Amino acid sequence: MPVHDRRPPASDEPLTARSALGVRALLSALALVAGLAGAALFGAAAIGGGEPGAGLWIAAAICAAVVVIAVIDLWVLRRRSRRDRDRTAG
Repeated sequence: MPVHDRRPPASDEPLTARSALGVRALLSALALVAGLAGAALFGAAAIGGGEPGAGLWIAAAICAAVVVIAVIDLWVLRRRSRRDRDRTAG
């Protein structure tokens, strides 16, 4: 089913149903902050020369991947919000 498919709601679905985009944006923002902090801390610890250096680099890479996913999700939410606002105004 395409993303732009706007079928009428099923009989058991409320007409005013809304998605929780605000909660999703909040969770993505929290993931962005936590991922940035984790990548910085694990990267600094790995550079510092601790014993499990490879494990710290892997943890930093995972945190960086979380940051990338959070940024993409926030971008999609922003684009969707603008699109819905333009449809409502026009």
